Amino acid sequence: MSLNTHHVTQEEHNERLDKVLTALNEDASRAQVQAWVKDQFVTVNGANQKSNYKCQEGDVLSWDIPEPEPMEVLPEDIPVNVVYEDEDVIVVNKPKGMVVHPSAGHSGGTLVNALLHHCQDLSGINGVMRPGIVHRIDKDTSGLIMVAKNDKAHTSLAEQLSNKTVERKYVALVQGVIHHEYGTIDAPIGRDPKDRQKQGVVEGGKNAVTHFKVLDRFEEHTLVECVLETGRTHQIRVHMNYIEHPIIGDPKYGPRRTLDLNGQALHAKELGFEHPSTGEWLHFDSELPEELKQVLEHLSL
Repeated sequence: MSLNTHHVTQEEHNERLDKVLTALNEDASRAQVQAWVKDQFVTVNGANQKSNYKCQEGDVLSWDIPEPEPMEVLPEDIPVNVVYEDEDVIVVNKPKGMVVHPSAGHSGGTLVNALLHHCQDLSGINGVMRPGIVHRIDKDTSGLIMVAKNDKAHTSLAEQLSNKTVERKYVALVQGVIHHEYGTIDAPIGRDPKDRQKQGVVEGGKNAVTHFKVLDRFEEHTLVECVLETGRTHQIRVHMNYIEHPIIGDPKYGPRRTLDLNGQALHAKELGFEHPSTGEWLHFDSELPEELKQVLEHLSL
């Protein structure tokens, strides 16, 4: 355990206890913080309070959170669409709805669980929870993801990502009609100060650049291809929302009234990188999900 303390500031005066604590613990969700409060791991001026307690300027918050139990990641017999595989690398076309690796809220059913059943040997650089995982795509984003099968491959792929030589092209259906053919969004991304569960374009955020071009226009929507120059959390979703063309079906950043889509219309369509051992350039392209195809056909009528 590690004891943490915080004196409530003037800006935090009258804020809920769980909201203040969530802002102070970036890796914790609001629900996790509420569980800490309920389990009496948190005190205010030495006494236990409820999550909805309104903090007063000068209150002393103390929280002593037990270390999480180490999780064991088990192989699971889950179908996985392997596009390419050799002794160094696997490229998978991930379905919408699948989490990439286990976490506190998703202990099973992830791509890592499926891959451990499929091939057993994945790189260990990212630890037991994220074996082989060099980059991620969101749970509700479908498409191509590369996974390292050994540490040498992992190091090579991570360096390519850092050097911005990996080609990643996404296709997204966004709200509204974009009238120009091409665009570049260069806007820093960080945690949204108003909602700690979201990312946003914020001053002092991490450098983030997204290039896009229009593939098709409809009466009230636009189909775009997005190319990532950087790889920030929720980058395309945040950037498209920033230019007031949010992705259709996006539960965090998208429009409230939207098309009948089960989740966001974002697909990691193309992936290209240099093979870690041979140096050969590998390029992969994937079909759009059937659900998105049907929506596009309907919009074309």
